[in-house]
Amino acid sequence: MKMGATNLFGSFFFLVCLSIEFSLVVRGQNRTTIPVNVGVVLDDLDSTNTKVWLSCINLGLSDFYTSRGSSTTRLALSIRDSREDVVDAAAAALDLIKNDQVQAILGPKSSMQANFVIELGDKAQVPIISFSATSPSLTSIRSPYFFRAAQNDSSQVKAISAVVQAFGWREAVPIYIDNEYGQGVIPYLVDALQEVQARVLYRSAIPPEATDDQLAAELYKLMTMQTRVFIVHMLPSLGSRLFAKAQEMDMMDGDYVWIIASGMTNHLTTMNASVINSLQGALGVRTYVPQTKELVDFRARWKRQFQEDNPTIIDAELDVPALWAYDAAFALAMAVENVGTENFGFEKANASTNSSTDLEYFGVSQNGPELCQSLSSTNFRGLSGDFSFVDGQLQNSIFELVNVIGNGAKTIGFWKPQSGLEKKLNLTNTNGPYSTSKSNLAPILWPGDSPSVPKGWEIPTNGKRLRVGVPVIDGFAEFVKVVPGPSANTTEVFGFCIDVFNAAMAGLPYAVTYDFIPFAKPDGTSAGSYDDLVQQVFLGNFDALAADTTIRANRSLYVDFTLPYTESGVVMVVPMKDGKNKSAWIFLKPLTWDLWLTSLCFFVFIGFVVWVLEHRINEEFRGPPSHQIGTSFWFSFSTMVFAQREKVVSNLARFVVIVWVFVVLILTQSYTASLTSLLTVQQLQPTFSNLSDLKKNKEYIGYIEGSFVRDLLIQRGVDPNKLKPYKSSDECHEFLTNGSANGGIAAAIDETPNMKLFLAKYCSKYTMIGPIFKTDGFGFVFPKGSPLVPDVSRAILNVTEGDAMKEIENKWFAGDATCSDTKPTISDSNSLCLDSFRGLFLIAGVSSSLSLIIFAASFCYRHWHMFMTTGASAWKRIKVMLRIFDQKDLSSHTFRKTGSQDGKYMYNAGNIATSVEASPNNNSTRPPSPSSPESIGHSNHTNPHSPFFREEGILQVVVGQEHPEM
Repeated sequence: MKMGATNLFGSFFFLVCLSIEFSLVVRGQNRTTIPVNVGVVLDDLDSTNTKVWLSCINLGLSDFYTSRGSSTTRLALSIRDSREDVVDAAAAALDLIKNDQVQAILGPKSSMQANFVIELGDKAQVPIISFSATSPSLTSIRSPYFFRAAQNDSSQVKAISAVVQAFGWREAVPIYIDNEYGQGVIPYLVDALQEVQARVLYRSAIPPEATDDQLAAELYKLMTMQTRVFIVHMLPSLGSRLFAKAQEMDMMDGDYVWIIASGMTNHLTTMNASVINSLQGALGVRTYVPQTKELVDFRARWKRQFQEDNPTIIDAELDVPALWAYDAAFALAMAVENVGTENFGFEKANASTNSSTDLEYFGVSQNGPELCQSLSSTNFRGLSGDFSFVDGQLQNSIFELVNVIGNGAKTIGFWKPQSGLEKKLNLTNTNGPYSTSKSNLAPILWPGDSPSVPKGWEIPTNGKRLRVGVPVIDGFAEFVKVVPGPSANTTEVFGFCIDVFNAAMAGLPYAVTYDFIPFAKPDGTSAGSYDDLVQQVFLGNFDALAADTTIRANRSLYVDFTLPYTESGVVMVVPMKDGKNKSAWIFLKPLTWDLWLTSLCFFVFIGFVVWVLEHRINEEFRGPPSHQIGTSFWFSFSTMVFAQREKVVSNLARFVVIVWVFVVLILTQSYTASLTSLLTVQQLQPTFSNLSDLKKNKEYIGYIEGSFVRDLLIQRGVDPNKLKPYKSSDECHEFLTNGSANGGIAAAIDETPNMKLFLAKYCSKYTMIGPIFKTDGFGFVFPKGSPLVPDVSRAILNVTEGDAMKEIENKWFAGDATCSDTKPTISDSNSLCLDSFRGLFLIAGVSSSLSLIIFAASFCYRHWHMFMTTGASAWKRIKVMLRIFDQKDLSSHTFRKTGSQDGKYMYNAGNIATSVEASPNNNSTRPPSPSSPESIGHSNHTNPHSPFFREEGILQVVVGQEHPEM
């Protein structure tokens, strides 16, 4: 029973499924689809590439309708052959629009064909979708009906320039096909190279129908140039022939760099082995295609289908345009389906009865604007990557960098607009720093199987020798001198600059052949100034310039300079005059006014301090006020010559005097040395010390003929009428000797090396001032962007830092050192200033002040009880203290009792003796009498009615008898 129920349920389920399938089949048979005519215009329908592209288009449509089973439209393809001709392509498009009334056209193949077809599509409002026309010139048409389902060639120029910058190449030559496809990208490429400081000195345009002889001739021309970096932008048909010829001419070796644009690199997978062999070592830029599972499955499916449809074609491969063709067909089918099934007709145009062309008779697509809008909004993940249009352009700008090695291409890195070069593609990094470092590239095998990076330029062995220009000048022949050669029409060149140039060129790591060409007229005279000579390098008449050419900013705009090989600066040479100062007040010049004033103040201050310290204990600092003032000044100022006669008895005063005598010793010795220098050493001075004095006095100024100094002086405000050129050092000497008043000059202004040579000859009569202007010295001149400049600059450093430069200088400037030994020394001695003696005065001031403070503290301490006496005003107390200070300090050792005479005790106090009457019975233990000094000092000091507190101006102490002189 159970088995029977199971069989019954299975039979029922089978019948239900069968009925559902029958229902779906019937429903599918009843569904109707609307055919939509679409044109396809391609070249040479029998070629392998065209068959590959057509098969991808068909598979794209098939895959779309398979994935969209409910679609109501079907694209019906009408294929036309343009026969690789612009007119045939236009005729095919016109036939499709007029007769087949196609709603869109896929193609044409080339940019030249697309140019006119786009105009037809714009007129008929029929979208033109090209997956192989990549020229940037098509963008300028700005037609809303043109959609480029391929990358614009201009989007790859930044990737190419990044590679050039990464390896430091400074020159490149684009080689391109001479048609709209090739010419369209060149302006973008040149701009991108210039942004990375790489120049394009030559553009090699190859005719589309160039013969092998024409290719060989153009390649030979490239061999004769220095540049070895070539950027090839052309289609595979012509590019393969170019590289085959380059291989024959040995231009695919290690000295050359070949960079292939995407026009060829995108087709590498379809090229045969012989073409790949001729590309060995080349670098390529091609569109990045992500290797997804869908792409791998499609490639297997396509290969089976293509082999079935084309059994005679073996080993066909997909290229990047084939993937774009698939995505373009898929996008067009999606856009048509999104528009709907209405209005797929044409509105007939009103043709003029007088018209004789077919262009007036085709109508306008009624569905064109809606289809364009639908295409613009199409967005999906295609085989070539993310597929979307922005302003009719495919948005995919990542490029893969490849190195052609063996049988194919090896990926060495990637380039993204946001981050530059990357060794491994990082799609998540969109805001990283832009990199052009070659470390972000994998190792490269260069042409000739060389792992070493080519330097990008070479001195052509089969080209012309370098033409090195030299000036023809009359003066300063030590730098450059041109003399007639031993044979007719020949010249020989000598000089310091020539020897340095030869030494630098000999130090290059490669051989460079060159000839010195004088810049002269047929009669042998100079053909122009140094600026004219530099201009000849810019114009290409000279390949270099070996001369005493100053590195100037305005010149560097047109040429490149090497590093300087001489010292820099513009100096002024003027005659010397007797600078001995005959003024009666020259003795005041050694010291500045502030030092004089400070010294005077300190002399007075030291005299005052010594007087204060000595007044109470030294009779030589006592007496009438006028005598005391005179003694103080005399003592202080006599220390200048160490002639003071007064004895100093106080230890504090002795300390002050010792410090002050040391200061005076330093000051007087410095004064003597400075005055001696003024009267003896400073014998010669320049007549003028700066340019302002020359301009103010309207003096004539000399400069060497043809020098840039004239323009420099005019820029600094010098009257051009006051400038006088000279041709040689002898003429300069003559002008300076005559002076401005006698038709000569007051000063000669030129560069430091020239003026040093002049002074070597006339060192005893002139002196050099400056530099008054800054310059960068002498340098050799090369054309702008010359690859020789870095190497020659490094060679100059090796020359200047070694013994070679010393030998060259001794050879040409040997007399300079001899003359320098006898050249007078020009000294501009300045007066001694206060800053030089600030420390000494500080020591003297501190020591004096400290002594004064110690004395005052000691004095106040001894007599503090007098100051603190009650019953008197503060002013009276101060007056008492001053009166006490004015009296002798009888307790000092200078006034001690020295013996008795005639019954009196005698106290030495200079010229004053105080006698004290004593009885024979007096002894040392007797208390002092009321009239004795001790009695006065101990008893009356505290008595406000004593004579100490009287209002008299002078205090008299009577001891035995009155002594007014005290």
